[in-house]
This record gives sequence, structure tokens and C-alpha cells, in this order.
Amino acid sequence: MTDWWRPLLAFLIWPGLLGGALLGWFDLWLYRKLLARLQGRQGPPFYQPFFDFVKLLGKRTILPGGISPLIFYGLPLVALVSVVAALALLPVPGTPMQSFSGDLVLLLYLLEMPALVDIIAGFATRSIYGQVGSTREAILSIGYNLPFITALVAVALQQGSFSLERVAAGPLGPVQILAGLALLLAIPARLKTNPFSIANAESEIVAGTHIEYNARPLALFELTHSLEVVAMAGLFAVLWVGPVADTGLRLILYLLVSAGVVGLTCLVAAAMARLKVEHAFRFFWTWGALAAALALAAALIW
Repeated sequence: MTDWWRPLLAFLIWPGLLGGALLGWFDLWLYRKLLARLQGRQGPPFYQPFFDFVKLLGKRTILPGGISPLIFYGLPLVALVSVVAALALLPVPGTPMQSFSGDLVLLLYLLEMPALVDIIAGFATRSIYGQVGSTREAILSIGYNLPFITALVAVALQQGSFSLERVAAGPLGPVQILAGLALLLAIPARLKTNPFSIANAESEIVAGTHIEYNARPLALFELTHSLEVVAMAGLFAVLWVGPVADTGLRLILYLLVSAGVVGLTCLVAAAMARLKVEHAFRFFWTWGALAAALALAAALIW
């Protein structure tokens, strides 16, 4: 009898949809609360992200003219399923999912889907604001993917495997440190926070690629974003906590490091203004590429 229930449980419960949603809403609250405190404001209560999601679910969906209902409703669903599947692959403490050879490559594909969906959604709705947001997201993704993917490939080469479990079990060293730095440089752009909130700049293009989305489809996009926060922070946590035998201690370290990544992202967002597209692109292809190249060189040497 095969363990068919393991991937299903990882997808639906932990670290997938249910656990990821709860942790994602907490991370969003932590980000918004810390940002408010840094700006001298009170900030929202801890249940606000959940209430925002429920409120959107209760609204009536308005379909924009000129777009296929299949595309309008299908795109946010594709983004959500992709991120949940990526979360299910993460070797977090307590996961029932068994790692397999090459699951790191599959994880990279799944994590790219939300950005690709955003690009398609902005153009499909035929809004000028959405199209500008899609263009910016497409350009920015070319920039931040260079250090992001190269950093993960460097760690995989150093461990001699593209299995997430084997990569996560490796000891901390120069390769992991340099790759972690490259990953931290890319995370704010993947989460669309300052100084890389270019594709959804409210003061310039209102809501960017999601300008025409509302009610339940928008709720799915918002849930996808919260799960992306968990996936990015969790990916950094599981790969850079290091080998810890005790499951309970690993879980505590995983949660603390994930919260630390969210807090660091918030500090950067509060301290820096939004960059222009060309400046962000140049930043990733200079400093991000440098950190990733050093990590790759270190992996080949060690």
C-alpha cells in the first residue's frame, strides 16, 4: 500500500493550505503591525488579514468586459494551487511529505507561477493600469530570478543533490551564507514590498495587475500572496537553520527564522522608498548577481 495520504495531507493541512493560510495571515499581520509602529501608527489587530479575506469572499463578483470568465476565475486558482503545492514540498518540521530527487527544481517552477499569473492577469483584463503593472512585473522578474535561482542551485551543487531534504540537512558554511544573502536580496521583490513594490505601486498604478479583480477572485489572489510570504520565509528557514535533530526545536527555529525574515523585509520597506524599474533591475544584476556568483564559485571550490 502506497503512502498516498502523505502528499494529500501536506497539501491540505501542513505545511499546505490550512497551516500556510494561518501562518500567512499571522506573517501579514506582523508585517503590517511592525510597519505601523515604525511609522508611528497603531496598526491593525492580529485578526485583520483573516477578516479582510472573509469580507472579500462575501462580496458580489463583477466580471470586467472583454475577458473570458474561464481566464478571470481560473488565473487566481492556478496561482493559489501552485503556491500550496510549493509549500507542501518544503521539508518543514512535522511535514508528512517525503522528499524526492529533483523536488527543488519542481519547487522553483511552482514558485514562478504566481508571478506569471500576475503578468497574464494584468494583460487579460485590458486595463491600462494592469498592463503597466504586468510589464513592470515581467521586467522585475527577470532581475530578481537571477540571484534567487542561482543561490539555490549553488547550495544544491554544494550538497550534490537537488533534493530539498538533503539540501536542508547540509551544515552551514560559506556557500550557504552567500546564497542566503542572495536569497534575502530577492525576497522583497518576490513579495512586492518596498523598495521593489514597483508592479503594484498604489500611488502610480492603483492596484497594478489586480486592478480589475474583486470579491472572490481577489480573495484568492490575496490568499496566494499570504502563502507566498510563508513560502519565501519558510524556504529561507528550512535551508539555513541547519541540521537540528530535535523536531520540536527545529519547529521553533523554523518559526523564529521565518518571522525574522518577515521582520527584516518590513524594516527594509520602512527605511527605503520605491525604486524605479531600471534601478531595481540594475541592483539585482549587480549586487544580487555578485552574491549569487560568489555562492556558485564557493560551491564549485568547496
